[in-house]
Amino acid sequence: MKIIQGLKDTFKYLFTGVAKIFQPSDDNYPETGVQPFEGEPYEESEQNY
Repeated sequence: MKIIQGLKDTFKYLFTGVAKIFQPSDDNYPETGVQPFEGEPYEESEQNY
C-alpha cells in the first residue's frame, strides 16, 4: 500500500509541475502605455579615445 501511495504522490508532483509549465501566463502587469523621456540626450564629444 505504501508503494502505491508513493507512486500516486510522485505522479501528482510531476503532473502539477508539468501543468504549471504549460498553463497560460498569469502575469498581471499594469498597462503603462508610452512613458515620456526624462533623461538628458546623448551629446557626442570631440575627444578620440
